[in-house]
Amino acid sequence: MRTARAIRAIAVFAAVAFAAGPLWSQSVEERLQGFDEWVESVMTEWKVPGLGVAIVEDGKAVYARGYGWRDVERELPVTADTLFAIGSNTKSFTATLLAMQVDDGALAWDEPVRTVLPEFHLHDPVATAQMTAADLLSHRSGLPRHDLYWLATGKSREEMLAGLHHLEPSATFRSSFQYQNLMYMTAGIVSERIGGKSWEELVEERILTPLGIERATFSVIQMQKDEDFSYGYGADEEIERVPFRNIDAIGPAGSINMSARELARYVQFHIDYGKAGDTQLLKEESAKLLQQPQMVLSPLLLSLVQDGAEISDPTYGLGLIVGGYRGRKHVSHGGGIDGFISAMEWLPHERIGVVALSNTSSTGTVPPLVARNAFDRMLGLEPIDWAARARKREAEAKAKAEEAKKADREAAVAGTKPSHPLADYAGDYEHPGYGKAAVRVDGDGLVLEAVGIEFPLVHYHYDLFTVPYDLPASSPAAALGGAKVRFDYDNAGAINVVAVPLEPVISPIRFVRTTD
Repeated sequence: MRTARAIRAIAVFAAVAFAAGPLWSQSVEERLQGFDEWVESVMTEWKVPGLGVAIVEDGKAVYARGYGWRDVERELPVTADTLFAIGSNTKSFTATLLAMQVDDGALAWDEPVRTVLPEFHLHDPVATAQMTAADLLSHRSGLPRHDLYWLATGKSREEMLAGLHHLEPSATFRSSFQYQNLMYMTAGIVSERIGGKSWEELVEERILTPLGIERATFSVIQMQKDEDFSYGYGADEEIERVPFRNIDAIGPAGSINMSARELARYVQFHIDYGKAGDTQLLKEESAKLLQQPQMVLSPLLLSLVQDGAEISDPTYGLGLIVGGYRGRKHVSHGGGIDGFISAMEWLPHERIGVVALSNTSSTGTVPPLVARNAFDRMLGLEPIDWAARARKREAEAKAKAEEAKKADREAAVAGTKPSHPLADYAGDYEHPGYGKAAVRVDGDGLVLEAVGIEFPLVHYHYDLFTVPYDLPASSPAAALGGAKVRFDYDNAGAINVVAVPLEPVISPIRFVRTTD
């Protein structure tokens, strides 16, 4: 005899099953009706030249298409097989590789990195001694990004590893989440030391080849040899091609290039918890560990990924962001490098995954919008107007930025001038980690050459100079628009230091004048 509680439970189950019925009774084509038109509309609004999209569901590739142009100038179309730079989505491949080496017994998650890499040395002796592979992959080293340490300096992996101890931390070890590329580079070197081969060879041998991913490359130079690759673009008023940036040295953090169709195959591998077909490439428990929370996100990253209550409790796992999407577990990551933005996202319990690759770095808005819209349609949910939310958020951010620029200009003390003639500031300077810098006079201002970039400087007040706000977006110095560069002098009055805010969350990097 059934109890009242059992009857109610059966009724609830029946109601849920009935509610879910229309979703699974519809074909993919029916659920995605209107999707193409919607994608094209957001591409037009945000000036995205080209986009590759792929969707997997329940172990199958159910959708793959290209939109727009991979080569705007020649009007060559994007296909589902067009190669794009996927940027930081590479991090998941590095985490997966290390997990495979843990499965082999060649590495332990709680083993100090120095056991494998004795030359590993950070500014913080505690972090140096206790850093593990899990720490490297979950962004809790205590170091901020320090991206200008590697971005345009031409340093090799070995040179960057050797200089890590010169980089100032901004937090104590394991105290907070700080997104970081250099620790992923270090993780790649750890994998090389264990595997006896390059990181690139190991990723290809252990991940790409078993998954049938044949056209992925590890360099934008190599990518351009393929018959179907995309150029990268930016947009101020007009869409313009962005030069490729070769980031081989920091490769384990972001150098893979891949098509939407093949990246979706990698997403399916993680939905299947390490299984490719009938072969378990990665132990199920290891695959699940990658998708489990390790660190609470920083406020900045949290503000970027948590867009309303529907995206709940985002945290960082190992190379992946883990949270909730409209009441369902949601795993994702994004990537960005000059001219390209990517998103890979999946709902592991619903076994649905979406990949969106774009060829513009002017906006990171469209790939995640495409993924969310696709999820809503595939789940049979009323689509949320994510584009309207993004539009409002961007307008508010732009208004705040303009207010900040105005306040900054008004804060300059009028009527002041440098304490020395401009020629006295010119000369050569050096920092033990960031390398050499040079200052030269240019008309009524100065030019600072540092970390492989030329920064024009105009006088702000006293011995403070500023990088102009109005540099073109294509300029490598534009990211530091408004940054304040300060010159110091010794007791004799000679200019001897230029302090540059290359990493905004720590004190300015002090380049000391070298002997003539």
